[in-house]
Amino acid sequence: MTTTRPPAALAEPVERVGRGWTAALSLANAAIWVGWFGPLQILLASQAKDFAPGSGMSKETMLAWVTGAGAVVSLVANPLFGALSDRTTSRRGRRTPWIVAGTAGGALSLLLLAGAGGVWTMTLGWCLVQLTLNAAFAAVTAAVPDRVPRLQRGAVGGWLGAAQILGVVGGTGLATAAGGIGAGYVACAVFTAVGVLPYVLRHEDLRLADEDRPPWDWRGFLAGFWLSPRRHPDLGWAWLTRFLINLSNSLVLLYLLYYLRDRIHYHDPDEGVLILTAVNGLTLLGTVVVGGVWSDRVGRRKPFVLWSGALMAVATALLSAWQTWPGAIVAAAVLGIGFGVFTSVDFALMTDVLPTALDRGKDLGVINVANALPQVAAPALAAPIVTYLGGYRVLYVVAAVIGLAGAGLVGRIRGVD
Repeated sequence: MTTTRPPAALAEPVERVGRGWTAALSLANAAIWVGWFGPLQILLASQAKDFAPGSGMSKETMLAWVTGAGAVVSLVANPLFGALSDRTTSRRGRRTPWIVAGTAGGALSLLLLAGAGGVWTMTLGWCLVQLTLNAAFAAVTAAVPDRVPRLQRGAVGGWLGAAQILGVVGGTGLATAAGGIGAGYVACAVFTAVGVLPYVLRHEDLRLADEDRPPWDWRGFLAGFWLSPRRHPDLGWAWLTRFLINLSNSLVLLYLLYYLRDRIHYHDPDEGVLILTAVNGLTLLGTVVVGGVWSDRVGRRKPFVLWSGALMAVATALLSAWQTWPGAIVAAAVLGIGFGVFTSVDFALMTDVLPTALDRGKDLGVINVANALPQVAAPALAAPIVTYLGGYRVLYVVAAVIGLAGAGLVGRIRGVD
């Protein structure tokens, strides 16, 4: 009896990837996050402050509408482009064409935002940024289960997590240092386009042969986006864990600029956001790779996710109980420690519960909805709490409870240690 080996693009990887591949993919990931978080941390909030007078909306409400609309686009874009990359048979492979097209489109969309003259062009530009950069992000994420063996995914996930926070810090820094809203968008656009070049130019992607691609069927294609929790319970619990912890984190980040200005009365809120982001990034970098490597070595994921989520909940509660500038710094540092471990180990956990090799991109896209959906839910939840139901103190208590609940649910996953 002979056994048919799956094609390379669909086989479970066994050969460890090198440092060059990991570094190039991490840089591409950082470039995408620069394109997201330069706007999210500084530029969109600054534009909302400028456009709100005379619009009939507060700056908080306007920012919530714009970021919420972009997050809705992200909900659809990530799994859609992940599924399309699964079925791409280009000579450059399944993932690389989407990385190139997505980052190029993202850079152009950021330039559109630089020239926005009101809330409608700002909303359109941000939705296009989400659409295009999610195409690139879906492909970058799917490259990991394509190429990385299971017992190296914690380490690679750690480096991708480190790149993510460097992208957040870098985007915030570029937006702050560029000298204006338009210049900030241009700086982020250039870095986003250039940062993916080492990966797409130096590393060959796995190619899917035409005969290995399933026949096209619209009904089957659309039905594939529903991953039944009954058929895949571990995937369902893993998704819910990620969603709740990311919702908690989104509630912390959404109004951070306004929290510093209106509650703590920090003298330069833009600078304050940059300082807190840098503190958070330094502590995150200290744990993100270590946590992933450690989980690879012990062969376990769930305890790391549980305790990192609990630590993040403690840090979030600090923002409610200790509303001072030193309290914000301590909370940012502790949050970074927890989020570093969570970022790398949860990513490895997600790749461990994927149902099939053929649909890695689509399934990871569905999982990544747990990153985007909190961006929709957070404004809807945060705006009424801050405005009518107790302000920032209540907001951060609610965020802490949500994050703690998410950490506890990881225990329901049965198929992964």
